[in-house]
Amino acid sequence: MYILLTVLIVIAALLLILLVLVQNSKGGGLAAGFNSGNQVMGVRKTTDFLEKSTWGLTAFIVVLAIVAVGIHSNSTSQQTKESQVKSEFEQVQEAESAIAPDLQENAYPVEQPAEPAE
Repeated sequence: MYILLTVLIVIAALLLILLVLVQNSKGGGLAAGFNSGNQVMGVRKTTDFLEKSTWGLTAFIVVLAIVAVGIHSNSTSQQTKESQVKSEFEQVQEAESAIAPDLQENAYPVEQPAEPAE
């Protein structure tokens, strides 16, 4: 899941770079190419669309980054807890084997049935 979020952030960042490059700080850019009289979208609407898209992608990247950090920290803390439990379990086993080494092999001694007389 973390890798998927990272890939989405990279794709959104590339799209954001393209949107910023298309815009012109003085009102030109992509909007300057639409000079015909029968436009469906005017120059101002194109600029508004590019600006809203830029803000939308920026917000999308911020949200994905926060979610990715949350997911990554949860998975890291879960792995840390599991490794702590394993190390404590190993320490307990070592302590038990040091105290009573013969109990480790035969925890529940089973009596062997007597061999039948022939």
